[in-house]
Amino acid sequence: MLRYTKLTILLVLIPLVSCEQKSAEKDLIRGVYGNPRPLWDKDLNLKDLGVNAVFIHSGSIDHAVMNRARAEGLLVFAEFATLNGKNYVDKHPEAWAINEKGEKVEAATWFMGVCPTDPGFRKYRADQLRALLTEFDLDGVWLDYVHWHAQFEDPEPILPETCFCDHCLSVFSKTNNIKLPEGTNSEKAHWILENKDELWRNWRCQVIYQWTVEMKNILGEMKPEALLGLYHCPWDDEEYDGARRRILGLDYDILKESIDVFSPMVYHGRMERDPDWVAENINWFCKRLGVRGDAHPSVWPIVQAHNDPGVISGEEFETVLRNGLSGCSSGVMMFTTYAVAEDEGKTEVMKNVYTSLK
Repeated sequence: MLRYTKLTILLVLIPLVSCEQKSAEKDLIRGVYGNPRPLWDKDLNLKDLGVNAVFIHSGSIDHAVMNRARAEGLLVFAEFATLNGKNYVDKHPEAWAINEKGEKVEAATWFMGVCPTDPGFRKYRADQLRALLTEFDLDGVWLDYVHWHAQFEDPEPILPETCFCDHCLSVFSKTNNIKLPEGTNSEKAHWILENKDELWRNWRCQVIYQWTVEMKNILGEMKPEALLGLYHCPWDDEEYDGARRRILGLDYDILKESIDVFSPMVYHGRMERDPDWVAENINWFCKRLGVRGDAHPSVWPIVQAHNDPGVISGEEFETVLRNGLSGCSSGVMMFTTYAVAEDEGKTEVMKNVYTSLK
């Protein structure tokens, strides 16, 4: 009976030991998303706050930011707004995404997508990435807006059917050796959705995957040790009738071949979820990817500190920050630096959580 009791106690303690070892043995990524200046303007040293990595929009990176980040011993990752066509489509209407009615899509809240098969836009983004890597010595690039035109970060997502422009129809037809019927773009779109829907969804996922492959290849040519990350929709396979794959074109089974680090955008406030949903989602995602421990790819979620919609309390922020380290996660970051810098309570929460993980 005594042996059984000791064994039972040991088994109960194993998860606790494992949790402590996760913090002690791994160099967990403790990140902030956004330009660090709001924190620096308050005379805060990010390393003293427990931060070891910054994720900054590529357009906000300059040499002054790089130099100070390096002086504080920080890893620097650039967010790269890959398929955001805002401003570009106004000057290049041929890159405007077309819906199943044969009409130009409207902007989805703050996001304006683009036709992912447009060759001009593809070259435009590839050239931008090469220029970024030439100018700055980055530790990695995080692709953002990597999906067909849609908006998933709201309680009521915008999920149009796209893209049925002439170029997409032609590429789809040639790639799959399918002869499309004569008629308007709208008529062809309806024929595809009624007769070749599965093939259409698979092809769209391959288009998105090829974008990540091209970005990965550019990194491999210019800075092979740099990581390729992906900010992405956190929905599971069933939500919104499978819209993550069906509409956005995000297929984890193929994306894990090109992506080094997945960063699910688990914005509980924006998506009207409970803070505990963050842990539930990350645990599900790790199982879905088949990732355990240090296996490739890595998972570093991004959680919400930003007060929109409503107010994210310090207590909520601490909960989602810690929940972001659930499952196989080996890092976490928060959105945004300004939201934390303007709230002393959140600054203290971040410091307490991050320094406890060092």
